[in-house]
Amino acid sequence: MVTGALFAAARARPGVPLLAAAAAMFGVTCAVAAIAPFYLAFGLILFTVGVSAQTFTTSTNSLTQLSTEPAMRGRVIAILMAITLGGTPIGAPIVGWVADQFGPRCALAVGAASGILAALIAAVYLVERRRAQPDAGPA
Repeated sequence: MVTGALFAAARARPGVPLLAAAAAMFGVTCAVAAIAPFYLAFGLILFTVGVSAQTFTTSTNSLTQLSTEPAMRGRVIAILMAITLGGTPIGAPIVGWVADQFGPRCALAVGAASGILAALIAAVYLVERRRAQPDAGPA
């Protein structure tokens, strides 16, 4: 979705809080889509799923490029793409099996769980990083 890319591009430098918010938004909206009562509601909710997914993807790519030394940037982006695209052969059969066994709503719930889990991991990281920083109180 162009909207998500524009939302991410509007920031000077994306950070982990934005990634956590996008992952949480993705997880929550996937969960809502999984229980949508009719097609129109499902379609409208998918707009938000797309915005959050594109925000997460664009921000991840931008943050990686901006925080990597220029000499290493190509290698780091290659690793990021390998992880991003390399997860599909593992995750797709699992989600396909879930959809086959339990239905498409449960497959969407798997996506929701992954987004919420990613947001929780980011939240723990942010809390630990804040705790590790020295107190910058008045001198």
